[in-house]
Amino acid sequence: MARGRKTVSRKAVSKAPARAAGGRRASVRRATKETDIEVAVDLDGKGASQISTGIGFFDHMLDLLARHSRIDITVKAKGDLHIDHHHTTEDVGIALGQSVKKALGDMKGIARYADVHVPMDEALTRVAVDVSGRPFLVFKVKFGRDKIGAFDTELVQEWFQAFAMNAGLTLHVETLYGSNDHHISESCFKALARALRAALAIDPRAAGEIPSTKGSLGG
Repeated sequence: MARGRKTVSRKAVSKAPARAAGGRRASVRRATKETDIEVAVDLDGKGASQISTGIGFFDHMLDLLARHSRIDITVKAKGDLHIDHHHTTEDVGIALGQSVKKALGDMKGIARYADVHVPMDEALTRVAVDVSGRPFLVFKVKFGRDKIGAFDTELVQEWFQAFAMNAGLTLHVETLYGSNDHHISESCFKALARALRAALAIDPRAAGEIPSTKGSLGG
């Protein structure tokens, strides 16, 4: 009679990094007199998104962010759109940044750094990120028009500012060239997504380690 095989041996030798207990997930609700926003993220997701902000172009950008970062993102936002899109766009950036920071926890094992170049037709954008816990934004992007449809192009920077400050990212965004404002904005969000995908990934060689000589990130 053949001896029984140990069916658990493959799992025992697997080198794939394990998720933290409960996964790297978080949710945040932000309610003010101007907006009421609920955000949820799963940093180890598949890029699924459920986005509803009442701003079509902004929803499109957040869908791109989820898909290309592989972060599952849910955003439900109600804001004072009868005034303009500013408060809703900024507050979604705040809540989404807070949820990412919360999901990261102590940031053990993350790759931390990443930089990418992403083309979108004639536009090319470079993004470099350090998940440092010390927020800072450099945003070198020029738009040719004031609006993309009904969306104010200046709000692209407002969103990146809010997101970086609340996620604790040192973030550099620069569009090297481009002429179509929709393509420029899209390349910015896609480049951020791909940079986050790399920087937030767990490095199997450093699992359990905080990627800093200080022994902590932030502050």
